[in-house]
Amino acid sequence: MSESPNEPTTTYEQAREELADVVRRLEAGGLTLEESLTLWERGEQLAELCQHWLDRARERLAAATPAEGDQRG
Repeated sequence: MSESPNEPTTTYEQAREELADVVRRLEAGGLTLEESLTLWERGEQLAELCQHWLDRARERLAAATPAEGDQRG
């Protein structure tokens, strides 16, 4: 499966793992306000990336699954 030029290079699994790490670091505390804001912004980017991959998977499943009216039998 080749990726289109618009596809991100980070996989869903990589983004999810990094997002989990961002959450752990934010929950642990001890960061400056600037560090917390930077991590929060990165977390937002990663959440959007994960959502992108989930939306693409949903589209692929919908394309591979016959519509209810198309079932024959």
